[in-house]
Formats: sequence, structure tokens, C-alpha cells
Amino acid sequence: MSVIKFQKKAIFFTDSGKGKAIVLIHGFTESSRIWKPFTAELSKKFRVICIDLPGHGKSDCVAGVHSMDLVAEVVYTLLKKLKIGKCLMTGHSMGGYVTLAFAAKHPEMLRGFCLFHSHCFPDTPAEQENRNRTIGIVDQDKFGFVAQFIPGLFPVGVHKKFSKSIEKLIHQSAKMSKDGIIAALEGMKTRPDQTELLKSTKLPVLFILGLKDPKAPLARLWEMISLPEISQVLTLRDVGHMGYIEAPEVTLSALSEFARKTMD
Repeated sequence: MSVIKFQKKAIFFTDSGKGKAIVLIHGFTESSRIWKPFTAELSKKFRVICIDLPGHGKSDCVAGVHSMDLVAEVVYTLLKKLKIGKCLMTGHSMGGYVTLAFAAKHPEMLRGFCLFHSHCFPDTPAEQENRNRTIGIVDQDKFGFVAQFIPGLFPVGVHKKFSKSIEKLIHQSAKMSKDGIIAALEGMKTRPDQTELLKSTKLPVLFILGLKDPKAPLARLWEMISLPEISQVLTLRDVGHMGYIEAPEVTLSALSEFARKTMD
């Protein structure tokens, strides 16, 4: 991996392939490693950039609260350093919130974007209170939180099928610092409503949705996908929150086709 400095803190990333750029942004407690199978394929036709977000993977924490705007500025700093003029950005889960923050601040740098098991809505008051409880749990028992949180991203019926992947994710996520997890939770708790952004954007948007996703506001997803002027939707009937593991072929195919269209 390569490294840049943001506010004197180390931010790690990978940069593979040549051509027009695709930026892949991981979610909460994940790292750029989740994109390895996607990068292997996409880098055959595109330049693929993956980043360890602040406090995740090998990257340092850069603040006590990693707001989505702050994290988007970290991504912006990296892309300017790499002299990326325009890109297609894809964000999984929290990475989708970062993608929306980036689209709000730097739309001129995007060819389009994908919300991969993510959405545009802010936390409700109840969800904010749940974040506060979660922060307390992490502060007392970080590993216990991770060991419970990761399996909950998958439908219960597939836990045995994906047990190795779940164990690997737990092992990797447990390496995060307590401060990194809490900074991300604090940032997600206060993220803004981005429905107006989706409504006003002229950029093409790809939505990848799992209909068994425990982390998505399913009742409002149909409202969300009707907002953009140009959108494409992949709905996965038997998939939860982790389509890149649960349905890697179909999600990679959808993203590849979306990239091909937006890069033309």
C-alpha cells in the first residue's frame, strides 16, 4: 500500500490499473481489503483507487469525530494528490455516506456514483440514541461489539454459509482502535440528510440494495431510488448488507456495466 499525509496523519491507499478512475470506498469497521476481488477485475479496464478511511485499516485517526464531510475531504486530498480529474465513486454502507458528502462538495470531480448498501437519510433520533449506546459498548468492550456487529450484517440463515468470511471480517475489524470506531460512530450520528442532493444531481446513480439488509430503512428505499434524474437499481432479494460477499458476481457485474456506461 502507498501512503499520503492528511493533517500530519497517515492515510493508506492502493492504486491499480490504468485509464479512467474508479474510487472504491469501504464501510464502517471495514478496510480497502474488502475490494480486492473487485479491484482484480476492474483494474483490467480502469484505474482503481481504494482507500483505508481514517481510523480504519492501516490509516490513522485524524480527529475525535470523523464527520462524513471530514472523511470526504480526506478522499478529495488523495484524489488531488493522484491528479485524478474525474472519477466514478462507489461507497459501501458508511462509504456511501462519504460518497454523498463528496458529491455535495465536489460534484465536478464525479462521472457518477454508486450507493452500495447505503442510503441518503440521516439518523433518526432513535438511531442517534442507539449510536450513543453503541459508543458506550465499544468503550467498555471493543471486541465484544465487533464480534456481535459483524454477523448482524448478514441474514441469519446464511451465517453458516459465510462463516469463514464473517470470521475474517471480525479478525480484521478487531484490529481497529477503540478511538477509530467511536470517531466513525460519532460522524455517522450527525451526518446530514442528502435527499436534496439526490434530487438535484445530474450525475448517474447506481443503487445496489439487499432486500434482507438489517441496516437499511427498507420502507424508504423505494422513495430514495426515485429521486435522481438518472438512476439504475440492482435489488438483491436474498441478500443482506454485504453484497460484495453474498453476491459478488452479480454486484461486480452491475458495477462494471455502470462503469462502462459512465466512462463512455
